[in-house]
Order: sequence, then C-alpha cells, then structure tokens
Amino acid sequence: MLYADSADGTRIAFDQTGHGTPVVIVGGAFSTADAGAPLAAALKAAGFQAVTVDRRARGKSTDTSPYSPRREVEDLTAVLHAVGGDAAVLGHSSGAMLALLAAAEGAPISHLFLSEPPFLFGEGEPSMDLPQRLQALVDSGNPADAVTTFQREGIGLPEAFIEQIQASPMFDSLVPLAQSAVYDALLSQAVSTPTAAMAQVSVPVTILRGTTTYPVIMDATEKLARRMPQAVLVTVPESHDHSPDPTGTVREIRRRIPVQ
Repeated sequence: MLYADSADGTRIAFDQTGHGTPVVIVGGAFSTADAGAPLAAALKAAGFQAVTVDRRARGKSTDTSPYSPRREVEDLTAVLHAVGGDAAVLGHSSGAMLALLAAAEGAPISHLFLSEPPFLFGEGEPSMDLPQRLQALVDSGNPADAVTTFQREGIGLPEAFIEQIQASPMFDSLVPLAQSAVYDALLSQAVSTPTAAMAQVSVPVTILRGTTTYPVIMDATEKLARRMPQAVLVTVPESHDHSPDPTGTVREIRRRIPVQ
C-alpha cells in the first residue's frame, strides 16, 4: 500500500499494479481499494497500470475534518500526482460523481470513464438533513444504524434487501465505513445535478452503464448524456445490478486509450 498526502493532511492510501498508462479506480459508497481488485486485475492483463484507492475514512486512509467535496477532489488530485499525473480515471457510482467534479476543478485527468453515476437531477432527492442525521448516529456510537439509514434513504434500497445485508457476513465490513457514508451523502447532495463546469469538462468522457441496472441509473445516464453532448454513452452488456463487469469495462477503456 502506498500513500499520497492530501492538501489538508489526510493520508490517502492506494495500490498500484501493472505497467503502462495509469487508470485510477474510484469506488462508490462503502467501497475500498480492495473492492477495485477485480477491475485492477483486468486492467493489468490488458496492459494498463491500475490504481485502486481508499477514499478518505475508508480502509487505510485517514480522515481530517471538516469534510467537503473539495477535500475529496484534493484527495484524488494527490493520488493522480503520485502516479505521475494526467491519468485516466474510472469512477463508479458516487466515485463517478467525484471524478467528474475533480475534472471540472482541474485535476490532471486525461480521460473520464463514468460508470453508472447516480445523479438525481433534482428528482427523488433524499432529505436535506440526511448527512446531519447520519453524522449524529456515528457520533453517538451507532455506526450500524448509520449504514442502514444511508442504504435506505441515501441509496433507496428495499427494506428486504437491507435486512438481507444485515444478516450477511458482509455487514460487519460495512460498519467501519459508516463515516464515509456521511461523506457520500454530502457529496451526492452537493452535485446531485452536475454543475455547468462539470457538464463542460474538456477531457474525453465515456459514460458506462450495464444492460440491466436500476431504473434511476438508466434515467441518470440518459440525462447526463444529454447534458454532456461531447460524452459517449456506452452500454456494457456484461455489467448488471449496478456492478461494473471487469472484462466488459476494460474492453471499453482499451478501445479509447492506446496501450503503451
């Protein structure tokens, strides 16, 4: 594990594997660098250098308060500089929202791959006080409740699905990431509708979505493609249920970035 120092002193942990053009993977809610390992392996096999990141308050990264989306832009920028700058970025879910914001803020990104970004464009927005309520749950020693509240209100998962997750071994790995759920709620709230600068980024943009995914994601990707006529909207047949398939996703990356 390597580290990059962000502007506010937060240490951002990241892993590198492979050689060639770097592709930085930025995960979504409750994702750590480890979750990006299958994509990283596929990128390495295709001739790229893959970089997986622990966003702040996740995995081996630290967390310096107070939080703002700009802090996460600085975090990603620090990682980009650490791997040589001018890298491609593959962001999934809220990680795609962060990646697009970072590009608009001038981060050294050569190509953006936005995998199923959950922009809501003002429709079906979570309650404005969700981040504050999540933080209160974390501060009062109830991180598990913060996780399920974010799943219910921030993501919109059905109650039966939430109960299945709670009963699964996976739930124990989500609880330590409760603080990051607060940050995802704040990030999603801040850029639920992409700003004009985000819609007008000058770097090449590819919007990726699966053949079968959540209706809100289908709607979000269609609206984003209309908002960004310079972007290309691509359906990856192998991806489903808001999960990017490594082989299909890397195939689309390789079509757009020459292997060195």
